[in-house]
Amino acid sequence: MKTNAQGVHYRDLNEQIRAAVQDGVEDIVLDDVRGHRYIGTGLPAGVRITINGIPGNDLAAFMNGAELVVNGNAQDGVGNTMNGGKVVIRGTAGDILGHSMRGGKILVRDNVGYRTGIHMKAYEGRFPIVVIGGNAKDYLGEYMAGGILAVLGIGCSNSPAGSYVGTGMHGGLMFIRGRIEPHQLGREVGLGKVDESDWAALKPALDEFCGAFGHDVSEFKPADFVKLSPQTTRPYGKLYAY
Repeated sequence: MKTNAQGVHYRDLNEQIRAAVQDGVEDIVLDDVRGHRYIGTGLPAGVRITINGIPGNDLAAFMNGAELVVNGNAQDGVGNTMNGGKVVIRGTAGDILGHSMRGGKILVRDNVGYRTGIHMKAYEGRFPIVVIGGNAKDYLGEYMAGGILAVLGIGCSNSPAGSYVGTGMHGGLMFIRGRIEPHQLGREVGLGKVDESDWAALKPALDEFCGAFGHDVSEFKPADFVKLSPQTTRPYGKLYAY
């Protein structure tokens, strides 16, 4: 199915997508997408949507296994509470990417905004993975509770992460390629080297990123990364309970 979204209200566009999926359509192409919200919400596995343009907020929210490929940039809230599936963005993405994400993969070729990975969590066998090719703004991995979040810093001359990295983090792992200073970190995380088990966890995500965007995985080495991990599973426990 191929649809031109120009001039179509986002509710009508999403109704068309849901109707097509119910009719058994597995491959959908959307042209001239210009800020249409909620594309991919709740869609199951077996559905692939190619988006030509710039989708609006909450792309792939609550998605349950579909695959979305964006040939352009994306706005805020990509993968909000996403359960499973895959999102490939051939450009940049806005703020709160992966908010409360609990499964699936999000791969972004270039940069992302603020609070990427906020409250990501592993949930009942689901394991979220986010890989950012460029850099990320402040509060990366805020309140992160599970999964893997990697920032590759491709093309970055400065640190690929902003300030307050990992504030409130209490689970999961972050990997940052490039320079990061202690003053950029939240109090709840510590820096460490990437060991063999870390690399075994990260390498498949790098393979997938390179396959999506045409990079050579050999350009990434364990020594190029630092690992950020939480210092406690209850960083604010004494504020609420004793």
